[in-house]
Amino acid sequence: MPELSYTASELMCINAARLLRDGDVVFVGVGLPNLACNLARRTHAPNLQLIYEAGVIGARPARLPLSIGDPTLVSGAVSVCGMFDIFSQYLQRGNIDVGFLGGAQIDRFGNINATVIGDYQKPKVRLPGSGGSQEIAGWANRCYIMTPHQKRRFPEKVDFATSAGFLGGRAQREATGARGGGPVLVVTNLGTLEPDESGELILTALHPGCTVEQVQENTGWAIRTAPVIRATEPPLESELKLLREELDPGGIYLKGS
Repeated sequence: MPELSYTASELMCINAARLLRDGDVVFVGVGLPNLACNLARRTHAPNLQLIYEAGVIGARPARLPLSIGDPTLVSGAVSVCGMFDIFSQYLQRGNIDVGFLGGAQIDRFGNINATVIGDYQKPKVRLPGSGGSQEIAGWANRCYIMTPHQKRRFPEKVDFATSAGFLGGRAQREATGARGGGPVLVVTNLGTLEPDESGELILTALHPGCTVEQVQENTGWAIRTAPVIRATEPPLESELKLLREELDPGGIYLKGS
């Protein structure tokens, strides 16, 4: 049987989908996290409940949503309410199992920058900002981060802390009183990173064909490794078929990655 070919985005999406458990309540945005959630629901987690910050609960989009305000998000939804209710009655009360996050920079302690690159007053690049990610990072029971593994995306310390990971260490996050568990795992195109007992991200798994050296070359600090580094399972043909033919047939989020 010939070896399957897949893109970095497909690889990240499939590995993120595998993290979700049947029955999870997931606070999700559009893009790759949305594809990952819908892939999980079409495979091993049929009872996944998707919540979008625009105010949609239990969404089952009839087509691929193009933005957080896309009307298709209400297709088959259990409930539609205001954004205030989503954050106060669901997220802050501890009713969200999983939050999916991403950003321009993720540092050694899982803090995320989605605000500026460079100095805040005179930035090299001004980014979209937090949206709901700051609240999700603080209050979701567990958070997963998806991002390509590039050195510029993994500095030792973010230029601006938009969303809290473990701040300067796990004890520092706990001192803030934030109830959420913080980042549980980072999925990249090279492997997965997980926080150790101090909250520092370490390499715990490699995707097929990837090496520790590749991870180190693309990380802005001397990344440590777990005692045993796992090997992730390669994408299945059935998973790729769902992504390409049913979930994102136009390649809106998967094309050219």
